[in-house]
Amino acid sequence: MSVIESTIMLRRDFKHSVRNSGTLFAALFFPVIMLLMFVYVFGGAFSAGGTYLNYVVPGILVLTMGYSTSQTAVTVATDVTQGVMNRFRTMAISRGSVLTGQLLGSVLRTIVSTVAVLLVALLMGFEPHAGLGGWLGALGMSVLLVVGMTWVGVAFGLWVKSPSGAAFAAFPLVFLPYISSAFAPPTTMPGPMRAFADVQPMTPVIESIRGLMTGTPVGDHVLAAVIWWVVIGVAAYLWARRLFGRDPVR
Repeated sequence: MSVIESTIMLRRDFKHSVRNSGTLFAALFFPVIMLLMFVYVFGGAFSAGGTYLNYVVPGILVLTMGYSTSQTAVTVATDVTQGVMNRFRTMAISRGSVLTGQLLGSVLRTIVSTVAVLLVALLMGFEPHAGLGGWLGALGMSVLLVVGMTWVGVAFGLWVKSPSGAAFAAFPLVFLPYISSAFAPPTTMPGPMRAFADVQPMTPVIESIRGLMTGTPVGDHVLAAVIWWVVIGVAAYLWARRLFGRDPVR
């Protein structure tokens, strides 16, 4: 895989992102609206211990990452339907560089959206208690999640037949945080929903980021999150490589 080719693909992805500013705006606007709504509209109804803003911000950050990376599936599917991916398959370039460019572009977009939402949260009164180690740990956990979800989005974009289908296929990336510990402790949920929230892959990431940023116990959530998203990321990457390695459809 050529670094130069990957850089070219990243530049192409960046130019498309700039031209499609509406998508970037939505990726930022939607999580901010959710943050404002949950804190100022629903916050009084939740009892999460301590300040609800401090509790909900890590969940909103994960929601931001999921929403942003789900757009990657739509972007890839658009390239597929327009024949761009078939052209890349026939060109004398590394196929890995095409996928890597998509990955890096998605990671950079997600970082921008996440940092913007975090700044809004700080203006609202979010009070993280993390030291340098906590911030680095939260950053590492976030990067692991974004990379894993991005490969899922790339694979879905190569698999489906249309951008709308890609948006539907990537819906779990946005929806799963709602059935997790993002907005309320699982102990407040009915039995079956609580059981699902406890075992699904978003909850350990959210609890890890929450603990690292606010000083609450993380327990074995870090290990569970790493196992979940390394497995998911590797599986999605191998699936994406296999899908992209298929012969061009004429």
